[in-house]
Order: sequence, then structure tokens, then C-alpha cells
Amino acid sequence: MAKQAKKRANKKSTAARRPRQAPKMLSDLFLETLKDIYYAENKIIKTLPKMAKAAHSKDLAAAFNKHLRETQGQVKRLEQIFRMLGKPARGKPCEAINGITDEGAEIMKDFKNAPALDAGLLAAAQAVEHYEISRYGTLRTWAEELGMPDAARLLQATLDEEEATDHALSELATSVINLEAEEEYRAAA
Repeated sequence: MAKQAKKRANKKSTAARRPRQAPKMLSDLFLETLKDIYYAENKIIKTLPKMAKAAHSKDLAAAFNKHLRETQGQVKRLEQIFRMLGKPARGKPCEAINGITDEGAEIMKDFKNAPALDAGLLAAAQAVEHYEISRYGTLRTWAEELGMPDAARLLQATLDEEEATDHALSELATSVINLEAEEEYRAAA
């Protein structure tokens, strides 16, 4: 019994010597989410050229290339925000974007030379856009709440681009890509 009491006392003593960790604040969450989207954008920069190359439709390849240029500008905006915070621009692995891009890679492999390839690529790209829209909307709101109007403005500019890209992809899907995939299917049947 005396040994157990001594062990408990030692544990309490050790715990008392450890500094207490400060509670996590919204500013901490903002920084962690900023790292997440920074990683995601850099992953997207590596993925978009592969998608553009795989696309059969010139319009879809052009849309991917246009968004690649926008994404490079979005990374620069994120780097500006890191500088505003006095933090290094570093990403942290984002399992969500890894999963979404893995699905896109699977579509490229499984539907290579298939009529539905472009429709699948476009759907994968929209999954990325929807993730980004969610992240940028949240970050913009937090920046406003944290009294960071310059960061909020930069995040809103990116959010506007992401929403415009999503809209353009939807338009391309419904006016061309999905119809071509269905026509090719019917022609083959």
C-alpha cells in the first residue's frame, strides 16, 4: 500500500511540474486551418496538370489550366496571410484533400480512354472546389471575427475565384461534358 501511495504522489508531483498548456483559441484554429488549405492548394498545383493532360475535352483541359494559374495566385495570397501573422508559410497534411485527389487519380486510371473520363475528372475537380469553398468561407469569417480585415479581403478574393470555378465547371458539365459522355455511350451501344 505504501508503494502505491508513493507512486500516486510521484505522479501528482510530476504533473504539477509540467507547465499547463494554454487553451486553444480561435486564432490557433485559424492558423491550423490556414496550414491545411496551404497544403491542399500545393497538392492541387501538382494534380491539375495531370488532370489537364488526361482530359479528352480541350475545354476541360483549358479550364484545368486556367484554374492552375489561379491556384498559384491563391498560394501567394495565403503566403501573404502567413506573413501578416508573422508565421512561416507551411502546410500540414490534409487527409481530406489527399482523399479527394486520390479519388481523382483512381478515376483517371479506371476510366482511361472511356467516354465518361471527362465527366469523372470534372466531378473530381468539383469535389476539390467544394472543399476549398468550405475552407475559404470559414477562414474568411474567422479572419473577420479575429479583426483581420486584410486577411479577410484576401480570403474573400480566393473564395470568389473558387465559386466562379465551380460555376464554370458546372456549366461545362451540363452543356458539354456530360452530354458527350452520354452520346459516346449511346453510339457504342
